[in-house]
Amino acid sequence: MPKHSKERTQAEAQFKRTQKAQRATESGQAMADYVAAGHAVRAKTARLKELRLAKEAADKKGKTKQGTMAAFSSTARRRA
Repeated sequence: MPKHSKERTQAEAQFKRTQKAQRATESGQAMADYVAAGHAVRAKTARLKELRLAKEAADKKGKTKQGTMAAFSSTARRRA
């Protein structure tokens, strides 16, 4: 006499198919989330790099302006 009835065997097979389909759906969603997070990190990194380079350019421009003002001031003091 079999341990399981035909209905139970069918129910277990259906359950396994359902579990397999659910895992496939979840893994697809997990991969999509992973890819989206990677894109977000790269976009944020690019934005921050742009801000950093703009700040460095502004600082460099400000330094050269201050440097020429300091040179002008020291030259003007020597003449006086």
